[in-house]
Amino acid sequence: MAKGVKNLIKIGKEPVVILPLKEYKKFLAWQLETEYIDKIVEEGLEEERKGKTESLEIFLKREFPDLYEKYKKN
Repeated sequence: MAKGVKNLIKIGKEPVVILPLKEYKKFLAWQLETEYIDKIVEEGLEEERKGKTESLEIFLKREFPDLYEKYKKN
């Protein structure tokens, strides 16, 4: 076992990490959030490949015309 490493035990050939339940739950929440974000990005890229997206400029003109006029590029 590595020096200074706590909560690490070896079962068979692979090391195993022991975490307090609170840390495990935080890690799990982070992991699920990361997977969710990855899925959203994948879906967005697929929609773009299929031509189902629009430019930010068109979106802003339609949904927020005042904001678009205020910040549009000259």
